[in-house]
Amino acid sequence: MIVSLFLTLVASATAAIASPLARARLHRRTAIGDCPGYTASNVVKTDSTLTADLTLADTACNVYGEDIDDLKLLVEYQTDHRLHIKIYDAALNVYQVPDSFMPRPASQNASSSAAAIQFNLVEDPFSFTITRTNTNETLFDTSGVNSTLIFESQYVRLRTQLPPSPNLYGLGEHSDSFRLEATNYQRTLWNSESPYIPRHANLYGSHPMYFDHRGSAGTHGVFLLNSDGMDININNSPSEGQYLEYNTNGGIIDLYIMAGPKASDVSKQYAEVVGLPAMMPYWVFGFHQCKYGYFDVLDVAEVVGNYSIAGIPLETMWTDIDYMNLRQDFTTDPARFPLHKMRELVSTLHGRDQHYIVIVDPGIHATPNYTPYSDGVSQDVFLKNSTGEYLGVDWPGVVVYPDWFASNTQQWWTNQFAKFFSPESGIDIDAVWVDMNEASNFCPYGCDPNGTASSGNDPPKPTSTPRNNTGRVIPGFPPDFQPPTSSKVRRGSPGSMTGLSGRDLLNPPYAIHNHRGRLSDYTIYTNIINSNGIAQYDTHNFYGTMNAFASREAMLGRRPGRRPMVLTRSTFAGAGTKVAHWFGDNDSNWDDYRISIAQMLAFTSMFQMPMVGSDVCGFNGATDDKLCSRWATLGAFYPFYRNHADISAPPQEFYRWPLVTAAAKHAIDTRYKLLDYIYTALYRQTQDGTPLIKPLFFKYPTDPNTFGIDLQYFYGDSLLISPVTDANSTAVSFYLPDDIFYDYWTFEEVRGNGSMVTLTNVDYTTIPVYMKGGSIIPIRANSANTTTALRQQNFNVIIAPGLDGVATGSLYLDDGDSIVQPGITDINFHWNGKSLTSNGTYGYQGGSKREAGVVVESVIILGQENSINGTARFNKSTGAITVTGPWGLTGPFEVTPGQ
Repeated sequence: MIVSLFLTLVASATAAIASPLARARLHRRTAIGDCPGYTASNVVKTDSTLTADLTLADTACNVYGEDIDDLKLLVEYQTDHRLHIKIYDAALNVYQVPDSFMPRPASQNASSSAAAIQFNLVEDPFSFTITRTNTNETLFDTSGVNSTLIFESQYVRLRTQLPPSPNLYGLGEHSDSFRLEATNYQRTLWNSESPYIPRHANLYGSHPMYFDHRGSAGTHGVFLLNSDGMDININNSPSEGQYLEYNTNGGIIDLYIMAGPKASDVSKQYAEVVGLPAMMPYWVFGFHQCKYGYFDVLDVAEVVGNYSIAGIPLETMWTDIDYMNLRQDFTTDPARFPLHKMRELVSTLHGRDQHYIVIVDPGIHATPNYTPYSDGVSQDVFLKNSTGEYLGVDWPGVVVYPDWFASNTQQWWTNQFAKFFSPESGIDIDAVWVDMNEASNFCPYGCDPNGTASSGNDPPKPTSTPRNNTGRVIPGFPPDFQPPTSSKVRRGSPGSMTGLSGRDLLNPPYAIHNHRGRLSDYTIYTNIINSNGIAQYDTHNFYGTMNAFASREAMLGRRPGRRPMVLTRSTFAGAGTKVAHWFGDNDSNWDDYRISIAQMLAFTSMFQMPMVGSDVCGFNGATDDKLCSRWATLGAFYPFYRNHADISAPPQEFYRWPLVTAAAKHAIDTRYKLLDYIYTALYRQTQDGTPLIKPLFFKYPTDPNTFGIDLQYFYGDSLLISPVTDANSTAVSFYLPDDIFYDYWTFEEVRGNGSMVTLTNVDYTTIPVYMKGGSIIPIRANSANTTTALRQQNFNVIIAPGLDGVATGSLYLDDGDSIVQPGITDINFHWNGKSLTSNGTYGYQGGSKREAGVVVESVIILGQENSINGTARFNKSTGAITVTGPWGLTGPFEVTPGQ
């Protein structure tokens, strides 16, 4: 009996020592450089795949968790231009991003011998390189000094060597320079509420995708599909060279390498991985107005009326949380925003061909007799901790948060939308805005939600009565539009890829550099388990995206067949497939004005999220007429164009300053004339991933002067935007590549020679815009007060010949609203130096009788002095020829000046 017990104890001890967890206790190293790495074995190659086993090479280092002994390597040549590399635990316990959230692209089983990039394996010690097939250039290299792979329970490290002074872009969301710094630079990805969009900090979104541009050698992209918190370090040293290093709080290595070789090719190849962007309604390109702090429904109506008085087109009016009763979702303040007046507001806007949008937050007030809460409790849709409901604090006070993985949550959310936003009995919104969805929690880790919400620290609620009516008639609104008179914690199963047990989900050994503090500070605690058994520790970074996706489904439920528009603050890779994004709570300063360009470039050209923009004139703080004028003109060349300010900020509607009024009128007039040009560019991106907005190096990849430019960009394929960016200045210096351009305002031909150009006396009401040679740009002949009226305006076609004398362009037309189009028109234009021809698909017949009669009024050919004679009108000062039509848009046509 005693011997048997002794043998049992010895056997148990031996087994324990043999296990990774026990080895971790007996052998703990303290330096990353001491980690042993892995050895590859059982390597199996086919024409399109490679698999191998990876075994820990020596004693575990356990520097930030427990090393995992046995890993698997999978390499797939998915297409000729995309390589997939996956390193994961053999037991399939480590968390992986669920396919239900982000479906993986299917491998097309491309032949490795024909692939543009090659995977090269070193078995012992394990490392790999990716090389470009036709040049043998190394694109990704894990074999450098101090580059040992570390794969632990709460820490994964992967390093790649880079060439000196690399041109790297992406890795958002951030407010740093567009081209990333290469020395002592760190990008942290952990979605966080980030007032004033701090520099060198994690912001609202996580997009672990970077572009590596190497001039004439080409561009490639690298996407790490991992949603855990991470630090990405970019640095160099004499001993280690230049490198990029991932340091994650967990998950696996799930890499997609995109070969390019053009930068736009990388964008398209990334879209094949995360999905093509969603097509937006035509009207979303109109101008939008919002402010947190509109006091009541009359205040909102007066803003609309004041825009009309000022003659500034306003497409969409927005309302922040002011409309809610005590800041509760799916309610209206009975005194300030009574439902019957809200319905009257919306019906009036719709009667004027305008639109209306309100905000909805994910935090649901945990209080009795509040139907969204009681319905959610009965349907078991809220996140839970070990004792029951998980509570946080948000605008209403104590809140619960939806579990977007729970089986009933989508239907519960859809039902709330259907009831509250009912066209028959509720607020008939045209789109929805989801905010605070990182998720934001006013209660930092360790606080008592009930204590915090009842201590006077919760957000103030309105207590005074609505203001008295001014007595002034609000233009366009009815005369009676007056203010009123007075659970159990759920866990995953082994092999389910839902996350290892035994992890410290609140304070992991490796602490990423979250600017808000610990992982759980000011958000949902990371030890909360979703209904599918996965911890918020792993899924936090796409909580907001799931909220936005659920809202899109809810909008589809109430308006089937119509394109939904959902604006979200929090994003993750692939969010652009369904929703739009604005860059959060910026500040009214010139630096945030400038940085909005770099933010836009990253999201549109690299993250496949084209419908984006910054709060025009700034959200926080006080703007002034000069900054707001410049921002109004720049915002007209964002994809998403909205003026928005905080409750603490002075009002900043465009009509409040004469200078801003003039700037806004000119900017919106220009934007609306160009709206079909940019709508066409959005359509192209939704079809094949071609970016709607491009940095200069996309168009001039071998010109090193373009690699670091982040204050200029191409709006669509053809318009070079070079705004004034210095405070209170009327001068701007910008770069013109070695090419031919034409001033958009004067049609003057300008020959760029790869140098800086300085303009002086640039009025605050305008912005430098140049047409790239080789372009054909369709514009509306006239602007309009709404996009509905705009669609009834005829077109002009501007031809800007290239250095070779030819030019191309296109025009896409549809009904602007339907998901499935009854017919589309997609016209290609070609100028061969003598005549303009058009051809394409002609299926769109027009949404109204007037719209069906839209034609091309005239064709304007630039730079043609002394080259064409005939009866066409010639402008001697600009060298432009105008040929008057009309030409219909229901079939091909040809225009030959001089005949």
